[in-house]
Formats: sequence, structure tokens, C-alpha cells
Amino acid sequence: MTQCPATLGEVRSPKELRRIFSAFPTGVTAVAALIDGTPVGLAANSFTSVSLEPALVSVCADLKSATWPLLRSSTRIGISVLAAHQEEACRQLSSKTADRFAALDIRATSDGAVFVEGASAWLDCSIESVFPAGDHDIIVFRVHDLDDDPSTAPLVFHSSGFRSLVHPGRAPLE
Repeated sequence: MTQCPATLGEVRSPKELRRIFSAFPTGVTAVAALIDGTPVGLAANSFTSVSLEPALVSVCADLKSATWPLLRSSTRIGISVLAAHQEEACRQLSSKTADRFAALDIRATSDGAVFVEGASAWLDCSIESVFPAGDHDIIVFRVHDLDDDPSTAPLVFHSSGFRSLVHPGRAPLE
């Protein structure tokens, strides 16, 4: 059995911190809305449930993001939990230069929330509160509506790469 080190070292660099944080597997979400009739969004793997009553979730957004200030002004924001087959959609939504929604199958609500079709879950949200935290904002969203496709495995990000979920005694989920 491997032991935890007796003394932990100091954080030496953001690169090292990113490497250590990557030991924790996460799902990947698309956070998107219509801004002046155009879909605007970003990929975020910092999604987490916050509360069941009221229904709240959170995402963290980098303060250097050019997209987050646009989304912040939206009345409704869609959060799509990307599916295992949507690696390319994730890369596209993370792009700094490409059209993030080119060739993506999306739908929008009348309130302006944008969802990626084929995802494993969708949450229609509004911003409840925003907390500054270092070089990011922690955004808490109130969930107004949601749906899922339980037959669709989520996209998992771990050790700086995409992974598949495996149930014991079964093949990887597709």
C-alpha cells in the first residue's frame, strides 16, 4: 500500500498545481446562452452540485475569460453535461479562436439558454450569486428545469485527457 508523504511540499507553480488537480476526474460541461441572438459559451470541468433545496449548482470561470462577462449578462444559461462521444465538441467549446458552435447541434429556449444536443444531461439555470476566488469567479446557478439521458455516458476528464467510465465486470460505457 502506498503511503501519503509524511511532509507535503509547497505549491511551486501553477503548472504543478494543474498537474495535481488533474488527479481528480471531472465531468465536462458546456455553459451557454444566446447573446444578441448568437450562441455564446464555454467548456467547464469545475461543475458541481451545491444544494438540493433550493436546486443549485456551480461552475468556476477564469477572470481572463472573454466569454464569461458576456454570459454573466444573460437571464438564462444552459448547462449541458457533455457525453462521452463529445470530445471534439469540448475542444471546440474551449477554443480561443474558432467558432465554438460551428457544426454543433444545439437548441435554445425562449429565455436564451443554449443546450448541446446529445449531452447526457441539461440544466436550465439563472445566476444566483457570484463569488470572487483568486483568479476565478465561482458562479452559483439556480436550476429552473433539467433533463437527462441515462443511457448516455458522460465525458470524463482526468490527467489532462478524456477517459471512459467502466463498471466492474463490464466493458467501458460508450
